[in-house]
Amino acid sequence: LDGSAPMGPWLVTKDEIPNPHELEIVLTVNGEERQRSNTKNLVFNVHYLVEFLSGIMTLEPGDVVCTGTPGGVGVAREPQVFLQDGDVVRIEVEKIGVLENRIKAVSNAAEVGR
Repeated sequence: LDGSAPMGPWLVTKDEIPNPHELEIVLTVNGEERQRSNTKNLVFNVHYLVEFLSGIMTLEPGDVVCTGTPGGVGVAREPQVFLQDGDVVRIEVEKIGVLENRIKAVSNAAEVGR
């Protein structure tokens, strides 16, 4: 979905993080912690994902593999909690950095992707 997969601001290489399976991940919305986990909790580890995907497609340098998200997403909460216009979403991955974005509501379908 256009505008719904923010990435960056850094890319890291294997020599910078030799073990991607022990990194803390924390996500907050307006300073409230909503998700906390560790990459050791991934259902499929990074090595398996690269091996599996390489068997069914060509992977090129710079390709991005999305691995999913830890528990705590708004639709699974009781009561459900969804992002609102102006919310600030901050995700931090240990040894990599922080990505912070302000949510902007789209008033109609014609604006999606702008």
